[in-house]
Amino acid sequence: MDRILVERRQFSGGMKGKNLRFLSENPGEAGPMVRTGFVLLEHFSLPAFTQALDALITANLLRPGLFSTKTFGLAAGEVVSDLGLVIRPDERLDAARLNELDLLVVCGGYRTELNMDEHFVRVLKAAAQLDISLGGLWNGAWFLGSAGLLEGYRCAIHPEHRPALAEVSKAAQVTSEPYVIDRDRLTSSSPSGAFQMALNWIRSLHDKALVDGIEDILAFEESRYRRIKPAEKISVSAPLREVVKLMEANLEEPLALEQLAVYAGRSRRQLERLFKEQLGITPQRYYLELRITEARRLLQHTELSQVDVLVACGFVSPSHFSKCYSAYFGYRPSKEKRRVK
Repeated sequence: MDRILVERRQFSGGMKGKNLRFLSENPGEAGPMVRTGFVLLEHFSLPAFTQALDALITANLLRPGLFSTKTFGLAAGEVVSDLGLVIRPDERLDAARLNELDLLVVCGGYRTELNMDEHFVRVLKAAAQLDISLGGLWNGAWFLGSAGLLEGYRCAIHPEHRPALAEVSKAAQVTSEPYVIDRDRLTSSSPSGAFQMALNWIRSLHDKALVDGIEDILAFEESRYRRIKPAEKISVSAPLREVVKLMEANLEEPLALEQLAVYAGRSRRQLERLFKEQLGITPQRYYLELRITEARRLLQHTELSQVDVLVACGFVSPSHFSKCYSAYFGYRPSKEKRRVK
């Protein structure tokens, strides 16, 4: 009988948020798919576009079916990005297709010319009348402002184009911020701003746990294992933060509690009290949760074998690793879905 009968464990507060996206505790609460369109203008910023797009695609990776995406051109045919790469949009922008969208984002770039034709103006105004949210990347806000759709809104645009936007949309509040989300207008001035704009928009639609998951995958440190350090996202005192950093740096060969206490300049009892008061958990349990969370990440995002993963995360045997993994995630590590190709 190929089953492991163990009591299902719940992650502690310090680690629960990092694992909610894996546990799928609320599978039926995603809501309807949000339909997003990107208008690719000539010489649009490819980095800004891909930063925003990647956030949506990664959200779908973690929770399938949250977003759909489509690209549009102002005319039939190809569009050249700012990096010289040629992109063929899915279709030509047409007002008749607007009822298929919830958000329409205008993607501009440093060399995108600031001029509008009547067709583009009509489509943007029609989108606003249909209560479709509108966005602009790099100098995309200029096109929204030129169509009269930023009156009374705060917005972001690349510094080079702020004066031009202020000229065509005098009632817009042009800021120097990397991104601005003001009601149903989403604008950013740079690739990093586009990423943060997309993350905050996703958070407004769903929850922080999903955004943390996206960041764990996309905003990772430059390492083979894509590790994001949990200590950066928990609010604890300086002494406890140092202990957690020691734990994170020693997953393959876990330190004994006495060693951690010595390094932290505390007694074992003082260390246990710090964990209990600030994280509501014992040091040993927190260390295990760090290791099991890292093991999940390695199984999903690397080609390491199960044996290599259990060794990298400090487990003494395959049976011990399988038992701990099943206790938290409800199935054996061998059943984990690989996300690498």
